[in-house]
Amino acid sequence: MSAKFYAYYATGSTAVLTDALESIINVVAAAFAYYSVYLASLPRDLNHPYGHGKIEFFASGLEGVLILLASAYIFLHASQHLIATPPLTRLDLGMYISLGSAVLNGFMGIYLVRMGKSTHSPALLADGKHLKLDAYNGLLIVFALGLTYLTGWIWVDAMASILFAALMCWQGIRLIRESVAALMDETNPAVFNRVIDLIMQYRKTTWIDLHNLRIQQYGGDLHIDCHLTLPRYWDLNRVHDEIHDFEVTMGQVLPTEIEIFVHVDPCLDACCSHCEITDCAIRSHAFSKKIEWTAKNMALNQKHFNEL
Repeated sequence: MSAKFYAYYATGSTAVLTDALESIINVVAAAFAYYSVYLASLPRDLNHPYGHGKIEFFASGLEGVLILLASAYIFLHASQHLIATPPLTRLDLGMYISLGSAVLNGFMGIYLVRMGKSTHSPALLADGKHLKLDAYNGLLIVFALGLTYLTGWIWVDAMASILFAALMCWQGIRLIRESVAALMDETNPAVFNRVIDLIMQYRKTTWIDLHNLRIQQYGGDLHIDCHLTLPRYWDLNRVHDEIHDFEVTMGQVLPTEIEIFVHVDPCLDACCSHCEITDCAIRSHAFSKKIEWTAKNMALNQKHFNEL
């Protein structure tokens, strides 16, 4: 950040100022991301029975807000320089510093995104994406400074800043949207479909019905709950063992901490039409149709025989 501001004062380039302002956001966002990851790692307590993981979504949203504020300032500053073009000096120094920072930020961004995906950390993912965006900004600035240096077209410097301000605005809105969605417990389609695929892979005939499937994300942790229909003539020990096996299966969804709550429903006579248990002693009528489990009917809070 210090190097970029030095390059701005040496060159007077609006594009270099764009890069320097991005670095301020990087420092502030990284500090808050560090604190949010620390809080998210704390164990559950009486005041936070689901843990502290959602603080990471605040960190991601804050980073989006900072990006929007910086893009607004850059757009205003660059627009002024289109009207009154300032003198530019030592553009070669600006190119060297911008290129060096772009390379460093690019490698750090790729590393943070990789770590964020492996640990399912929204804060690390947001910070990594921001650093990758900063790296693209650096490359754009190098190109703009080089073009200005070779042609003398001063307006290129301001136009490059305006272009990147638009990219920053899009990235900021996207981060805020993702954070608000997570805080509102919006279903993550990728995770939801992964859970469904795992259920279908290990589905047993004794799992007569599964519905009211819900998945909540608390930072890198997951909370899964559902209603599972089992034969009503089973004793409590067998039901307990079956639920334990189900929970172990669901624990393979992601390599992170997963909390699973299963509400057990006893089968009803209406379930016989789609129950595939062949040696059932209490069957009231014959099997007639297998119901395919989908994302829609497993998410609904109703038994599947309502579809027949």
